[in-house]
Amino acid sequence: MKQPAVYIMANQRNGTLYTGVTSDLIKRVDEHKNCLTPGFSSKYNCKLLVYYELIDCMEMAIMREKQIKGGSRKKKLQLIENQNSAWLDLYENICS
Repeated sequence: MKQPAVYIMANQRNGTLYTGVTSDLIKRVDEHKNCLTPGFSSKYNCKLLVYYELIDCMEMAIMREKQIKGGSRKKKLQLIENQNSAWLDLYENICS
């Protein structure tokens, strides 16, 4: 799945959130799940892919990431709830 994407990882429902951007969503989520990259998401155990958007180009994906990160926690929760109200781990959806 080599395509720019913006995504949100969480450690649990309504828990700690991590927003990121990548060109390879499957690979990046796998890195989060296996704590292969030190940093915020591994420190707070953010291993659930709860939201993602596929975007046409990396420039637009970076702009979207900044927009999401610049928004309030409430807005991030609304994004997740609107697309994934059960807070399911969407990783299996992107792998198949």
